[in-house]
Amino acid sequence: MVIYLAGDHAGFRLKRKIIDYFIGEGIKYDDLGPLDYDEKDDYPDYVVPLARKVAKGKRGKDFGIAVCGSGQGEAIAVNKIRGVRCALYYGGPVKMVKLSKEHNDANVLSLGARFLSEKEAIRAVDIWLKSRFEGGRHLRRLKKISGLGGK
Repeated sequence: MVIYLAGDHAGFRLKRKIIDYFIGEGIKYDDLGPLDYDEKDDYPDYVVPLARKVAKGKRGKDFGIAVCGSGQGEAIAVNKIRGVRCALYYGGPVKMVKLSKEHNDANVLSLGARFLSEKEAIRAVDIWLKSRFEGGRHLRRLKKISGLGGK
């Protein structure tokens, strides 16, 4: 399993904390940037390559985590890449993170760094990574939406 991480200046600090957590847990990751803080960076430059790697990766083995200010724009951007199913979390019931994987087979999690504490974000990431897609009726629904978006 590989976890790709990317973000922007607003998520830079929190992304570093998540990487520290991954190192402590022995979780394999690939930081796609930014690697240095730059308040003028643009999240599409980092999260779109993350989405492309996840989309080309192994289903159920390769995942992405985008860490940005609100997480909104990042989720919109990465969901434009065919094969990506990004869920957004910026607080509230953490069960939503679990359900994003169990019911929607989310392979990217977008975190709103301006709305989450370090503890909340790491808890959400931990729950999300441990959750598994249930299949069944959910697979039927995913098949119905997989062709949307035109050609």
